[in-house]
Amino acid sequence: MIISPPFLPQLDPSKLDPSKPDPMMDAVDEFELFHGIYPIAFDRRRHCGVHLSPDMHGAVYAIADGEVVAYRVCQHAIDPDNSHVGFVLLRHMAETGDGRKLTFYSLYMHLLPLAEYHTFGYDAKGLANFLHMPTGDTRKGKATQAAKGDGKRVRRKDILGYLGQYEGRTHLHFEIFMVPDDFAAYFNHTQLGHPAPDTPKGTDCWGHAYYTIPGGQSFHAQPPYTGADSKLQGIEFKSGHEGRNDLPLAVETYFCNGTKYTNVWSIAANGVRTLLTPEPVPEAGYEYDLYTRATALYACPSDGYEMLRFGRVRSSAATPLTWAYVTYASGKQGYIDISNAAIKKLSDADFPEFMGWQKVTDGNTPFDSNGMCDIDVLKKLVKDAGPGNEPPVIEDVTEAGKMQPLSTYLILENTVRQALRGFICYAPSEWDSTNNETRYAKLRDEGGFYHGNDDGYNKFLKYLKEVQFWDVTGLTAGGNLWFFHPLAFIRHFRKCGWLSESELLSMLPMSALRYAKPPHVPGYWTSEQIKVMEVTKRLVGQNLASLNGAMQKFGISPRPWRMAAFLANAMEETQWFSKLHENNRLAKYWPWDGRGFLQLTWPDNYVKYWEFIGRKIPDALKKELSESAKMADKDGTNAPLQDGKHPTLTAQILQWREDAGDKAISATESAGAYWAWTKAAVYADKFPILALQIQNITKPGFQPVIYYSCQSYGQVAATVNFGSAPKDTAKIARVNGILARYQAYTSALIVLADGTLFPRSEGQGWDNPSGYERRNM
Repeated sequence: MIISPPFLPQLDPSKLDPSKPDPMMDAVDEFELFHGIYPIAFDRRRHCGVHLSPDMHGAVYAIADGEVVAYRVCQHAIDPDNSHVGFVLLRHMAETGDGRKLTFYSLYMHLLPLAEYHTFGYDAKGLANFLHMPTGDTRKGKATQAAKGDGKRVRRKDILGYLGQYEGRTHLHFEIFMVPDDFAAYFNHTQLGHPAPDTPKGTDCWGHAYYTIPGGQSFHAQPPYTGADSKLQGIEFKSGHEGRNDLPLAVETYFCNGTKYTNVWSIAANGVRTLLTPEPVPEAGYEYDLYTRATALYACPSDGYEMLRFGRVRSSAATPLTWAYVTYASGKQGYIDISNAAIKKLSDADFPEFMGWQKVTDGNTPFDSNGMCDIDVLKKLVKDAGPGNEPPVIEDVTEAGKMQPLSTYLILENTVRQALRGFICYAPSEWDSTNNETRYAKLRDEGGFYHGNDDGYNKFLKYLKEVQFWDVTGLTAGGNLWFFHPLAFIRHFRKCGWLSESELLSMLPMSALRYAKPPHVPGYWTSEQIKVMEVTKRLVGQNLASLNGAMQKFGISPRPWRMAAFLANAMEETQWFSKLHENNRLAKYWPWDGRGFLQLTWPDNYVKYWEFIGRKIPDALKKELSESAKMADKDGTNAPLQDGKHPTLTAQILQWREDAGDKAISATESAGAYWAWTKAAVYADKFPILALQIQNITKPGFQPVIYYSCQSYGQVAATVNFGSAPKDTAKIARVNGILARYQAYTSALIVLADGTLFPRSEGQGWDNPSGYERRNM
């Protein structure tokens, strides 16, 4: 699932905090306005979306690939207040794991009318054709009818319109919701709503890792086996404190730019959390060294690698002893064995309640039957906001008197607003006219806006119904939906990174540069078309779940730059997802030729992978293969490595070798392990600075081809191709298929990243590379 916010500001790489895992969402969070707080409006009514306003009018983007359910394109504002009621409603069907389907909706309301595009220098060229024309009445002051989507589709980052306004305020009203059946189908398989969550038994594990540690556990200054007599070379263990935790602890760990970060909260008996780590506790370089740490500490390094990343082994029931460095009291840190069954291990896939997620429905809602919020009930629900947030005393019991204290409470208390982000609310849509009279009845009460003004109230209801659009959506009228704080929803699922088949295939470039070397004639550059054939779809379909699992395990996903770098190399090495075995009898390393998504070659790489997953290879055979590899490399022939030269090779080992090109788990995990031990992520994490290049095609009849080089990605490609990054970056040009890899990297960045700056002959292009055609799947 690739998802992003509806605004995509360009970020200054020099100002990014390396400890912040999602700077894009941090930037968009700043666009949230106080007059549109989720899930409570300033007038105490439900408000199931947020109001967002960047510091300038700009494009509104689709947050994910989706189908258009309904939309309204207006020619003019609907009223003298210059209110814009254009909208787009999308349905998204995504995947977050093997067999984990997620269907949700996103709504973008108050889009700029067509007549005002010229005011801001816009035109409709960048929008899909269906957004070029108004959907109904084009007269000023008239409500334009909403239209059905009729199967129209959009891709993530497609422009849906431009930022408009409502009642004189420039903003986007933005919602994310799910229908009850879809919500139950997905969330009934999570820990949402479980006050005492348990360690899940399935493989669905992504995002940040969490532990719940009961009170009274022992913490150590150092893990027991890491003293002066330790043989664990190069593994650093910080100094800690001996002691016990008085209260239960909730622990969060995550990785960012190679560093591991840990947050810890103590949990009081009443459920109130107290943060023990004012800033996340860093362990620099921890992630880049995970492979080294795992091979030094565990008999099966693969299991250990998962324990160090997730706190549990997803692929088996194994729970090897694992020491984690945790703050257990104010100013005190120590080591605890998290393999202990009493310590529950979870991830963002589980939506743990102790991280603030809670369902708000009939049994615990702060809203009455008219949809009005009671401040005292709300206070009880936001206990996680901590003590000291007492709401103002309400002395005026009229409707107007109740509004101001609640509004003040929400605006002044940032911790309360943060707690509200975890609310998942079961409520009717404000765009459904079914219960308008009941919902807005209090407007006629004493102190209400329309008290004593029935004519004004009726005009309001008529106006409201013109703005509402539920009748064209095909969704059930009069019922409730499950609403999320939309930015919290996006931020959360951005930590997943699980790709669908269409998302993966859409990264394939439309063509690739290749230097052809036919016999008996000079070589020449050519640009070859890349087609998605049945063999491509079959290979991707058979390996997709394992590939996604491997990218999560080895920290490649959900980071867009890492994913783009890994997959760009995998595309070229597998001949655009068409084969997982090089099968090159002429290669000097044959029959230890390329297999898997990163095409392992040479015996030592195969042996290294097998030992990583806990297989035992006889020392005599390892020595024999190593010496034969040196001979083959020296004389350029594959004779020393052929199987017949090594009678000690067993049938089992030969089968293991074939598995890397035949079995999904071996083909993907071997690629992930290779990525880990070569530390390719060190270069993939660098901000991609791209340079415009032109390659002349020497084959007659072809035009020059524009592509983009990138030094940091070139170092990744060299690491994959050579086994390590060259100190002399000029050697990047020697990487096999480097120009095609650059093209694949560009294509993957367009699909995966939030936006990339591409230099163009006429200036900089944001997510708009010259000569590039995006594949439509």
